[in-house]
Amino acid sequence: MDAAIAGALGMVLAALATAAAAAYGSRGAARAAREGGVITGYDSLAKLLQTERDKAETDEQAAKAQVAALELEVARLRLLVIELGGTP
Repeated sequence: MDAAIAGALGMVLAALATAAAAAYGSRGAARAAREGGVITGYDSLAKLLQTERDKAETDEQAAKAQVAALELEVARLRLLVIELGGTP
């Protein structure tokens, strides 16, 4: 085998190795992009859930305040009924 054939064979092997490395690298990059998307999606979902939790807590406090106001109104009406001679 002379030097020209050995050089050509070396260049072919180097090209194949480069192609294999590029294919493997692009698969790794695609996987990293997918995993990055999952992490970003998780963060967005966590923020959304925290927002929903805060809104639910605010709604709960408003509902409790409304219940307290209605119980006070019921007590006032019972007292009025008693003052008028009725039975609550």
